[in-house]
Amino acid sequence: MKLKEKLCDMTSEELFIEYKTTHNLKVRNELVLRYIHIVKNIAIQMRGVYNDLTQIDDIVNEGVIVLMNAIDKFDINKNIKFESFISKRIRGLVIDIARKNDWVPRSIRKAAKSVDKAANDLFIKFGRMPTDDEMADYMNMPIEKYRKVLGDTNLMNVLSFEILLDGAENGLPGNQVMSSNLESMPEHYLDTEELKMEMRAGFNNLRDKEKLVISLHYVQGLNMKEIAGVLGVSEPRISQLHSNALRKLRIYLQGRI
Repeated sequence: MKLKEKLCDMTSEELFIEYKTTHNLKVRNELVLRYIHIVKNIAIQMRGVYNDLTQIDDIVNEGVIVLMNAIDKFDINKNIKFESFISKRIRGLVIDIARKNDWVPRSIRKAAKSVDKAANDLFIKFGRMPTDDEMADYMNMPIEKYRKVLGDTNLMNVLSFEILLDGAENGLPGNQVMSSNLESMPEHYLDTEELKMEMRAGFNNLRDKEKLVISLHYVQGLNMKEIAGVLGVSEPRISQLHSNALRKLRIYLQGRI
């Protein structure tokens, strides 16, 4: 039997054992082909973080290098799924690209901080996440202006969510930690029952449209344009709902895990 056919018939676990034994690059290449879909999926999911910095093909190309290095470093004797191992590293790659470019203007950072403070204050006051109208009233601005501010801070909210999510993966203190919603997010974010419970509670605090956007994006894998078509609204509005949902989840979960 030809080597290529033999490799195709092997399970991924068998391929890892074979590669760790022989260090045959053809075996590693077969593993790359089996897991490159994870790189592509994360690159698509995290487009909001790097849209203004680079192209999806560049992320995938960089991700393949990370994937090959991960295969070399992966310890098959540890009770860790490779899918979790590589997903964490690809997300870290995207976050590092955004951090190094430091693309968020100071004015946007200031606006995002003001929105966070208002949301925190109202959450404490009401015991729930405030509505857009309540936020606009508290910040003493017309609802149209408030929504514009949300639009301006969309990308920063997404990046902040990913950075804090990465912090949760690395066991940082609660005030630096973030997580996502419930079964809808990748399985490596659901390692503990405590985290599951907090994510469900945070998700339940979202408005119905925000829940739907999060589910369509992270469960069904739809992009913002496709979700806009499903809901019959503009793509910028979907991006705003997505960003607002992530901000609410972050505020709800900070200090809880």
